Amino acid sequence: MVFPLKRLYPDQPLVGVGAVIIKDGRLLLEKRKNDPGRGKWSIPGGLVELGESLEQTVLREVKEETGLEVEQPEHIDVVDNIDRDESGRIRYHFVILDYYVRVRGGSANAVSDAEELRWVALDLVETYDLTKTFRAFFQGNREKLKELGKESI
Repeated sequence: MVFPLKRLYPDQPLVGVGAVIIKDGRLLLEKRKNDPGRGKWSIPGGLVELGESLEQTVLREVKEETGLEVEQPEHIDVVDNIDRDESGRIRYHFVILDYYVRVRGGSANAVSDAEELRWVALDLVETYDLTKTFRAFFQGNREKLKELGKESI
């Protein structure tokens, strides 16, 4: 019997992935349809399923949320997303491994957990209402993302 993961007020941290997709020097941002971070911009991603590798998760989540087929996941960073309620209880706790991936095919369309997708120039990313976790990731990895953006042109 498989029990669904308890995302809200979990008993332990949940493991997820994020996908950095840069094409023609622009980063694919996703407006989140669900909490945590509903209505804010981040990158495609989601939770690892039982028996699935991190790399498999990245490929699956990108396909589910954007319709894009990607390949060659390259690990960039790990971030924590810990959100507490007013009383200090942990409402959400995710450990997120972010990967750079290359587009292999498909066309970008918002599906699944994505409300909207936009290709955004790297120097404009921080003008968007980003999730706090993605903003911290972006600020900490800005130079690496610029280098990856150069190879995508």
